[in-house]
Amino acid sequence: MKRIFKKASAVCAALICTASLTAAGSTAVFASSEPDETILTQSITIAEGLTTTIIPLTDEDIENYLNSADDFTIQAMESWSAAKDELGEFKELGTSEAEFSNNQYTVVVPVEFEEADAEFEYVFDAQGTPTSLSVNVQYPLSVSMTRAGLNTVMGLGVVFVVLIFLCFVIYLLRFVPGLLEGRKEEEEEDAPAPVPASPVPVPAAQNSMDDKELVAVITAAIAASEGKTSTDGYIVRSIRKVNRRKR
Repeated sequence: MKRIFKKASAVCAALICTASLTAAGSTAVFASSEPDETILTQSITIAEGLTTTIIPLTDEDIENYLNSADDFTIQAMESWSAAKDELGEFKELGTSEAEFSNNQYTVVVPVEFEEADAEFEYVFDAQGTPTSLSVNVQYPLSVSMTRAGLNTVMGLGVVFVVLIFLCFVIYLLRFVPGLLEGRKEEEEEDAPAPVPASPVPVPAAQNSMDDKELVAVITAAIAASEGKTSTDGYIVRSIRKVNRRKR
């Protein structure tokens, strides 16, 4: 800020000396409370001097000021750099307005450019030191209407894109049941087949007993036919039927 302030002081030094008691003739002052008239007048003069100093700065000058360590200088250069390309060539300053509220001074310097007008709004603290600057571009009605129309078209375009996307999503929902059924069938096919129950084995002792009984019967039958004693000591006799006549 010191570099800008020194450069501006060369332009408005005489005005600062004479404005300690009265305001400049082209300046309208509006106070919302009891300000210090001297500081208020000095703030207006400093704001106008800074404005006429900042406007003709080149891009190289702005870049140098951006490397400053002063917060006000950096903020002022950023604000002017963002707006200057839309304004065109400088034409003239308008009538400044100032007010005092919340223990600070606010000075608005209207400036007329070729492409559009702008308002340089400065904020000074209670001691009259500048703390911030904002450059507000005042677009013509035609530009404002054009931008409003473009914003409306963009908004409608976004709405239509969202509606088309929602319709596409709703259309895809009809395929969801088929996909779920196909996945269910795949899971059923991949499920392992149930293992058949193994047959209950027949006890070997029972089979062995049946074989022995069968051998014993066969042996007994053979012995009976030959009239011999069976192998287990029993005598097998054949039974004959006797026909008795009744007397």
